[in-house]
Amino acid sequence: MADHHLAQLNIARLRAPIDSPELADFVAQLPEINGLAERSPGYVWRLQDESGDATALRPFGPDIIVNLTVWQSVEALRGFVYRTAHLEPMRRRREWFVPLDRPHLVLWWIPAGVLPTITEAAERLELLTAGPSPEAFTFREPYPSPGARAA
Repeated sequence: MADHHLAQLNIARLRAPIDSPELADFVAQLPEINGLAERSPGYVWRLQDESGDATALRPFGPDIIVNLTVWQSVEALRGFVYRTAHLEPMRRRREWFVPLDRPHLVLWWIPAGVLPTITEAAERLELLTAGPSPEAFTFREPYPSPGARAA
């Protein structure tokens, strides 16, 4: 078993309230996409509330939703994001979300068996504003896990 897993946070600013007709297609796809993530190779965990998703959690503001997940590797997360049915809603993101003027996605390594917190995720996203590093990075500039760096 790997010593580290990959944590991922992405945030998105809603164009309209989550229960509005403008976001109905997005909301309708959440159960399918979340289920697909859970069945994907390398999936470990995702933040969710009693409704089964995290859309009611708003730690970054009333119009910003969060997605916080854990994966076995960058490759596993990349496969889910870009090589599954997740890609279609991602292509439509501008219909539902307002582009942010700051980083909206951050990746970082955590010890296997440990779950990230929203506070930690926010700190990692803030770290990314200074540029990618082993503590906060992106798909475009990934860093190897601490175990891989030590090997």
